[in-house]
Amino acid sequence: MSVPNSFIVVPKLFGHPYAYFFQLPDGRIFFAIPYQRDFTLIGTTDQDHDGAPGAATCTDAEADYLCELASQYLAKPISRDDIVWRYSGVRPLYDDGASSATAATRDYVLRVDRSAGGPVLNVFGGKITTYRRLAESALELVDAEFGSTSAKWTAGVALPGGDFPVDGVAQLRRDLAEALPFLQASTIRRLIRQYGSEAQQIFAEAASAEALGNDFGSGIYQRELDWAIAQEWVHGADDFLWRRSKLGLRVSPDQRQAIEGYIAAALSAKARVA
Repeated sequence: MSVPNSFIVVPKLFGHPYAYFFQLPDGRIFFAIPYQRDFTLIGTTDQDHDGAPGAATCTDAEADYLCELASQYLAKPISRDDIVWRYSGVRPLYDDGASSATAATRDYVLRVDRSAGGPVLNVFGGKITTYRRLAESALELVDAEFGSTSAKWTAGVALPGGDFPVDGVAQLRRDLAEALPFLQASTIRRLIRQYGSEAQQIFAEAASAEALGNDFGSGIYQRELDWAIAQEWVHGADDFLWRRSKLGLRVSPDQRQAIEGYIAAALSAKARVA
């Protein structure tokens, strides 16, 4: 069972940092969340999807539906003209026999299939919030098949860049601002939010803005793109602007084209060296 969730993003609708969650008459949850400081994220729809995951889109009907819901609850009505971005992502759900996608379990389900001979592990569902626990559960099944034992370690190990105290964000910002006084406060904030403690490593020994390389605008410099290509396998402008960040909300078409050209050239040069 594949369920696309569609969302819309509009200019900021309220000034506080709290999210609104509303209970709809059909039992679903509708929300409006502060997004990327200057915007509000509104979602979500929950329709069945039979096509390829990449074919899922936020349709005009879904966008109008979300605008109508938001206008019922929030002080400022919105329409499709207010939408600055819309998107849809497919969520795979395990078919547990529920009467609808809304009622189906959101938990992941692991099943070992031996019908074709050797065991094949199938993973149904799962979310980014539980992917490391899912991986450990998968290894438990693999261990059971081969009589081995894998140590569980993810609960005590931070993600890359996350090796700082829960109240340590402000200090990270201060340290990076001191190291890079030529960057705007909004860029410092974004870099810490995106990379955590790794931001210091990305911009190590950069004594001036010139040392950061090409300035692509919106706080994006060549030094960061080089890191993203080498360490995060970025392979295009949309990969960097939308999948690894949401800077696509802020860059112009010309800036996007310049970033696309730089990444393509860097990857080409890397391929020739290899």
